[in-house]
Amino acid sequence: MAISVFDLFSVGIGPSSSHTVGPMRAAVRFLEGLRRRGEFDAVTEVKVELFGSLAATGRGHGSDKAVVLGLEGETPEHVDVDGVEDRLARLQRDGTIRLLGELEIGFRIDRDIAMRRKSLPGHPNGMRFVALADEREGVERG
Repeated sequence: MAISVFDLFSVGIGPSSSHTVGPMRAAVRFLEGLRRRGEFDAVTEVKVELFGSLAATGRGHGSDKAVVLGLEGETPEHVDVDGVEDRLARLQRDGTIRLLGELEIGFRIDRDIAMRRKSLPGHPNGMRFVALADEREGVERG
C-alpha cells in the first residue's frame, strides 16, 4: 500500500495547518448550516470567538485569517494561498466581507474575531460563531 505525503498532512494557510484547517472548515459549515435552514440571507453581522491555543497563538498562526477565508466560503483544499494577503488587505481597507462569496456585510477582524485564552469545556481549541440579523436579533450560535 502506497501512502502519499498528502495522506499524512493537511494542507492549510499559515505556519500551522492545525490552527487553520479546522477554523476554516468550521466557518464554512456554520454558514452552510444557516443556508440550509433558510436563515443565511437575514444575516447582517457575524461574531467569532476563538478559545484556548487557537486564541493564544491565533494571530501568529493564522487562525483569524483562516476564519475569514472560511466565512468567505473557502476550503483548505481549494483556497488560493497566493491571494490570501491581498484578500485580507481588501477586507481591512473596505471593512466588508462576502459571506460564502455572496452576502456582503460589515466586518473587521480586530472587532469581530475575539481571542479568548480560556478553553471551552470538552476541547482545548474551541470556536464560537454567532450570526446576527437586523435589530441584533440572534440568528444562530454555533
